[in-house]
Amino acid sequence: MKNAKLSARSKRMSNFEGLHKHAGLNLVSLMDIFTILVFFLLVSSGSQQLPNSKDITLPASVADKVPKETLIISITASAILVQGKKVADTADLMQGDSAIISALEKELDFRTANRLYGEQDKSIGRAVTIMGDENIPYQLLRKILATCRQTNYTKIAFAAVQTAKNKG
Repeated sequence: MKNAKLSARSKRMSNFEGLHKHAGLNLVSLMDIFTILVFFLLVSSGSQQLPNSKDITLPASVADKVPKETLIISITASAILVQGKKVADTADLMQGDSAIISALEKELDFRTANRLYGEQDKSIGRAVTIMGDENIPYQLLRKILATCRQTNYTKIAFAAVQTAKNKG
């Protein structure tokens, strides 16, 4: 009888309140998702890894040092890449007789000017990691090293695949 005396709007409002009165947020499943997300981020950010490239076969090494986060120059059979951005063709560089690669020098200077990588103090050399195929010509590698030295990237590391040490 009580509902019969109410207007249509009052009935709708009481019905709405009845439906939404006990609504709550289930935090247990939300906490589970965030816990899994935190563990995933902790595990995945534990060590810095070099980018994987199918075009590059890295040489083997028994070094124990873990690579630091630095600027990465990749050398494939067809191109030179800085942080994945194509800078020059290797075929053109092998034809030229210049000791410095101008396109690479320009890209390294750009990254230095924008402070994307490297120290601000000019007396301290900047760090770079060279990821080169094990079969690249030494002439090309020499040009890349000269260009890195020219732009004050003097802390040069070479990427390699870690192999087990021989015990014997």
